[in-house]
Amino acid sequence: MSSQQEQLPKDAAAAEGKVNVQINGKWYRFPKGTRIADACNSVGIHVPCFCYHPKLSVAGSCRMCLVEQGMPPRLAPGATPTYNDDGYQTIQWMPRAVVACANTVAENMGIRTDGTVCREARRAVLEFLLTNHPLDCPICDQAGECKLQEYTADYGQPSHRFTEAKIKKGKNISIGPRVNLDQERCVLCRRCVRFMKEIVGEEILGVVGRGGHNAIACFPGKTLDSNYSMNVVDICPVGAMTSKDFRFKMRVWFLKSTPTIDTNCGTGTNIFIWSREQQIYRITPRQNDAVNSCWMPDNHRLNYKYINSEKRILTPLVKTDVGAPQRPGAWEPTLRAVSEQLRRCNPKQTAIIVSARLTNEELYLAGNLAQLLGISQLDIVPRSGEPDGMLICADRNPNTTGAKLILDKDGRTLDDIRLGIKNGKIRHLIVIGEDVTAEAAIPESHLSKLDYLLVIDHSETATTRAADVVLPGVTFAEKYGTMVNITGRLQRLNKAIEPLGASRADWDILRSLLQGSGGDMSLLTARAQSPMEILDEIAAQFPAFKGVSWAAVGNSGIPITETGETIPLIEREQTKQ
Repeated sequence: MSSQQEQLPKDAAAAEGKVNVQINGKWYRFPKGTRIADACNSVGIHVPCFCYHPKLSVAGSCRMCLVEQGMPPRLAPGATPTYNDDGYQTIQWMPRAVVACANTVAENMGIRTDGTVCREARRAVLEFLLTNHPLDCPICDQAGECKLQEYTADYGQPSHRFTEAKIKKGKNISIGPRVNLDQERCVLCRRCVRFMKEIVGEEILGVVGRGGHNAIACFPGKTLDSNYSMNVVDICPVGAMTSKDFRFKMRVWFLKSTPTIDTNCGTGTNIFIWSREQQIYRITPRQNDAVNSCWMPDNHRLNYKYINSEKRILTPLVKTDVGAPQRPGAWEPTLRAVSEQLRRCNPKQTAIIVSARLTNEELYLAGNLAQLLGISQLDIVPRSGEPDGMLICADRNPNTTGAKLILDKDGRTLDDIRLGIKNGKIRHLIVIGEDVTAEAAIPESHLSKLDYLLVIDHSETATTRAADVVLPGVTFAEKYGTMVNITGRLQRLNKAIEPLGASRADWDILRSLLQGSGGDMSLLTARAQSPMEILDEIAAQFPAFKGVSWAAVGNSGIPITETGETIPLIEREQTKQ
């Protein structure tokens, strides 16, 4: 091989395991095996599609992603390829379009996404899809997120030629406890069918009927009752699959989406919280191929209504005397009284129970408070359940790993605290973010024996009702912070709404208690003005967090420690690749 040939683009790309592809006149390099649609989209050239989803098998049925393709001309026997001055071969264009989702790139391939053939193909596909589509846009829940709306505006034509009567199909059909189906709106992309079969492993949905009467339906005797059923709503490109929980609640263009993480278990599924005017309307999964791919369980996404429930505690509550009922109090005098009381408590007779649902920053401040007051009895409440082999893990706490890294606690000494309360050796108890009667098996009768019970929590529980002082904290949707999931990945929690009422973020409450309790906390009070700055302090003190910053964590998170734990759904997805 000559030195000139070694410098050809094809050789340079091959050395990287890639191929050269021309898209709309410009050359790019992509890994071998990349689908044409993915290649175009990765460089900002949009290829429309209904049926294609990168996490599902290829159907190639909608034909919306047709593009023009070209390759170097076939050589005569004994002939050698010729290259132009840029090192590429001449492209000979095919007379017909190809499906971009089902074909992969090859060396010296040419692709056109904006030619006459593509435009006419897309226009014809849209005209065909709209022949029997109902005029539901004004009342359709998918309005604002509908691919059919978007593509019709971008690639369709302003008029139609179909004058026959439309075929009528089923509307507003309940196919499961959480999902409704409108067969008239369906474009038969079969994403829902493939998701249930390939990701969930349950063959529940299929296509019935023939010709223009084709429709999605559940198999006889089955309903869409999987705990992952609402993912079909997310991936439906039109308004065929709709959520019963979100149906007719709010137009999506009025909602603000906040990227954050789920706190229902240790997986830390990446999510969007959709809110407006202090009200959360829905939660949807956010793609993170290292955590949850594109999916999330139904029971996790629906566990948000307690945020605006009537049980929320919106002001500090104080018992003015033994046996007296709790009364609302103002923040500053209540904090001063609590700080004075904590200074008077005998540290050997005092314990702290914190929640592994707290952020790393809050756990760090709780540890600082224990150290400042000389309290050695501190632990978290372990919470476990049955894993589902997909995204729900056995650890129902979202930040057990963070508690181990920062506090070196995992629930092993909780029995000692429980016994100390029972036998009277512990007279003072601080509870942060837990209902210890329900979660730690500490009965109310034992709590009533305490000389002082301080609780920081966002909602009314048996524990808050027994407390001498309740300081109203916030839910995961009302604060910033970080957590470490079961695999050792550090992730960010972002605030979607402001704290309700007079409630305050737990880190802010703990910081105020630290300031009011005295001691040499000058470094903390000078620097820790936000969770971001508290994270900087954590990074300076704990080896696993070394070099970490709020910006470095980003919205996708970063691995900071090895735990030996894995996420089954992600393992299966990576094995298939």
